[in-house]
Amino acid sequence: MPIHLLWGDDEAARTRAVETLISHHTDPAWQSINLARLDGNEAGQAAQALGEARTPPFGGGDRVVVLQRSPFCNQCPAELAEQLEAALPLIPASCHLLLVNSGKPDARLRTTKALQKLVKAGEAREQSFQLPAVWDGAGQIDLVQRTARELGLQLEPAAAEALSDAIGSDSARLASELEKLALYVGAETGSQALQPPITAAAVAALVGSQATNALQVGDALLAGNPAEAVALVDALLAANEPALRIVATLCGQIRGWLWVSLLDQQGDNDVNAIAKAAGIGNPKRIYVMRKQIRGRKPARFLALLRQLLEVEAALKRGGNPGDAFRDGFLLTS
Repeated sequence: MPIHLLWGDDEAARTRAVETLISHHTDPAWQSINLARLDGNEAGQAAQALGEARTPPFGGGDRVVVLQRSPFCNQCPAELAEQLEAALPLIPASCHLLLVNSGKPDARLRTTKALQKLVKAGEAREQSFQLPAVWDGAGQIDLVQRTARELGLQLEPAAAEALSDAIGSDSARLASELEKLALYVGAETGSQALQPPITAAAVAALVGSQATNALQVGDALLAGNPAEAVALVDALLAANEPALRIVATLCGQIRGWLWVSLLDQQGDNDVNAIAKAAGIGNPKRIYVMRKQIRGRKPARFLALLRQLLEVEAALKRGGNPGDAFRDGFLLTS
């Protein structure tokens, strides 16, 4: 397959996929000639990629052309679209054009439609690398398991859960920690031989504490544990998370709960309509939020928003961030 369409916000996984394709298709002795790394943001380099992809390889192995920040499926100018359509039938089987972008391909573009036709015909390959949302626990566990498979490592189910709790959606750190854990248990990344599995005990010994994010602070406030919320905020502040960003995240989270609660009271069961009204991009999140707020009335969320308003006011008056959150969560709870 001479065309490879790789997209998604998981930069670490995208990079691993690119390097795997390069190592699989090129001869190390001829890489200086047969490997091109180009940037679609630089003038003329997208067109240059098309020209290089039509050039047969020299010496051993195939030719690989990597176009980072590819514009072909995201805001592609008409002139560049015409060049792509003209070049696609001319790319030899011994050349591989890797179109890489963090954004999802725009299905309305003619270039995207042309590439999708090749994907359906088996002449191109599309791979997505998307990070799960911070609230998507199942998606984070799947990310851990998928990354372990890519590295050729075995994971116990409890170890996957422990890594998900400790790292969350930090894909780059996840790969690094898995490589350390492989050394710790005596496994070898990429090996096809039977490997000793990574255990939850190994994760606890090497990776350590649970990851913290602002949404966990909101969960603690919702559960009526302001002291835990303050401890989580202290951890975020110690990790140099901006205080106003924490407030903004919490406001968005609690407003979402408030909207879901109000619409549920009105008997609205259409998750798509609720997500649109609440400004939530993924309607599947509504199911998670309903479980979180079950049995709680809108007045509870209004009270939490008032607490956050006190915190924000203190921060904007120049107060110490730790004291602002502590006073807002403890004194007004």
